[in-house]
Amino acid sequence: MKRLSILLGTLAFCLGGAAGAQDYPSRMTTIVVPFPPGGSTDTLARQLADHLAKDTGQPVVVENRPGAGGTVGSVAVARAAPDGYTLGMGVTGSHAVSYSLFQKPPYDPVKDFAPVSMIVSAPLVLVVNENVPVSDVQGFIAHAKANPGKLTYGSPGNGTSMHLTGEMFDLAAGTDTLHVPYRGSAAALNDLIGGQIDLMYGDVLVLMPHLQSGRIKAIAVTGAERHPMLPDVPTIAESGLPDFVSLSWQGLFAPAGTPEPVIAALNERIVAILRKPEVHDFFASQGFIVGGNSPAEFGDLVRVETGKWADIVAKAGVEKQ
Repeated sequence: MKRLSILLGTLAFCLGGAAGAQDYPSRMTTIVVPFPPGGSTDTLARQLADHLAKDTGQPVVVENRPGAGGTVGSVAVARAAPDGYTLGMGVTGSHAVSYSLFQKPPYDPVKDFAPVSMIVSAPLVLVVNENVPVSDVQGFIAHAKANPGKLTYGSPGNGTSMHLTGEMFDLAAGTDTLHVPYRGSAAALNDLIGGQIDLMYGDVLVLMPHLQSGRIKAIAVTGAERHPMLPDVPTIAESGLPDFVSLSWQGLFAPAGTPEPVIAALNERIVAILRKPEVHDFFASQGFIVGGNSPAEFGDLVRVETGKWADIVAKAGVEKQ
């Protein structure tokens, strides 16, 4: 009798989930952006919200909940009802790196979220001031080894992907560069151009005008492949450090426990939106590699990335909060 009750309960849950997916969405959906308005994550979310609203006939609003490097908004998503009506944008920092930077992490990026799809990814660019006497990765490594602890690299702050990519490079190359944290990329870039620091790992679109002016030099990109906007700049992996890949990615998540039929319906719509020429071309024009993978593939990426950055944080001795 007990087994029959369990089977009936399971059947009711599955039927309920299927029915819910057929009706989904039937009301307003909120996409939480864990950063202030105006940034790239906010821009991506608003593009998705506009197209989701048009495609489903239901309102989709973007709610900015910034704070603590993306963890404030991410906590709100993790604690929301798992019904598909509260979604959240997550990035490398909030959904891979941050778990290793807290003594007591406020959430588990793998267990507390249901991945929907990667939206975009992008490599960073290793750039140096025009007066640094190097033009490629091997020359940079040799110069850094000849000047241990003297070459300085800037980042938007401790624990950011730009900071930890520098730590990752030092571990892979056996170099010793000095990290200088700033409050944002703009301040770091200004000092790089002015010669107060020697190098940084930055976003393609932000760096492009200064690369064109010759004030800074691109040494390599951190992706698995060359970037379309910098086809003549090699990857770090092809420059003598095999398997070196550091990507800044952004994706859409739901709370853990969201019914699989709802996740599947969301994924289908998101992938279709990303394949629209106007959406794809806009994201690409911002320097992004457009995503659109399955929930399982995105979940695998989050697991791999969480483990990778945890290893780098531990080996580099990055201080935890």
